[in-house]
Amino acid sequence: MKNPNWDSYQVFLAVARHGGLTGAAGATGLSPATIGRHMVELERRLGRALFVRSQSGYGLTGDGRQLLDQLSAMEAAARGIEAWRGDVAAPSLVRIAAGTWVAWLLSENFPAICSDRDPFRIDLQIAEQRASLSHRENDIGIRAFEPEEVNLAAVPLGDVAYAAYRARNLATTGPGRYLAVGTEDAMSAYLRWPHDHARENIAVTVNRPRSLRDLALAGAGIAVLPCFVGDLEPRLERTGDEIPALRHRQWLVMNNDDRHRREIRTVADRMTKLLKGHGDLFAGRRANRSS
Repeated sequence: MKNPNWDSYQVFLAVARHGGLTGAAGATGLSPATIGRHMVELERRLGRALFVRSQSGYGLTGDGRQLLDQLSAMEAAARGIEAWRGDVAAPSLVRIAAGTWVAWLLSENFPAICSDRDPFRIDLQIAEQRASLSHRENDIGIRAFEPEEVNLAAVPLGDVAYAAYRARNLATTGPGRYLAVGTEDAMSAYLRWPHDHARENIAVTVNRPRSLRDLALAGAGIAVLPCFVGDLEPRLERTGDEIPALRHRQWLVMNNDDRHRREIRTVADRMTKLLKGHGDLFAGRRANRSS
């Protein structure tokens, strides 16, 4: 039986990291149906079940998790070879993995992270799944929990709070009209909240968390957002109090072997300063309440 090629494994990585076909489609440019067929064929060739398929997405089996670990190590090694082959005079690269909204805040304040005077470049990977660093897939990650991996170092950044928001002074937003990310892409607790608590009142679904804020601003409905996003936008207001069940700690994570490299240490220190400087916003202490 012919062995799977690297392209098939890359599609597998996209499905595993995005938790489903829709997210993988956005990452690969392939259609969800094509990706689904590729994964069935990959399982057939390997003779192992890699996924637990459900309405909420694609979860990994034990064999799937083992394959993800092996391929992540191969991917990191391949990147190292490419870097080695590249121009030795080229600026070094610092790879950051962050969720939608932390990446948004970093982008809004990017000169505080990297300027044209710095001798390094930034690669910002944006995804809702857990930032992978064990095999040096990334240099710096933001996680919603302290890492269990022994080879990772973590810096606590404080709490993150969440609340429901709607457009300020727009009567068109009814009290029960919710905006949500589709179930397959709802990988975080705050994204699952509308499905768990207001399923019958969901009026619009999207496949990207970034669209929730835009739709709320347009008056399309109520969006559950991190408070550092909703409270920074004066055109939005909270529809009620913080949602306590969604509050969690946030950590900046690095690989122990690389965290003392000058460029990684510089970026990590700058990110820590920026994110801790927004500590009150992250914790929901600068409420933009409804009148």
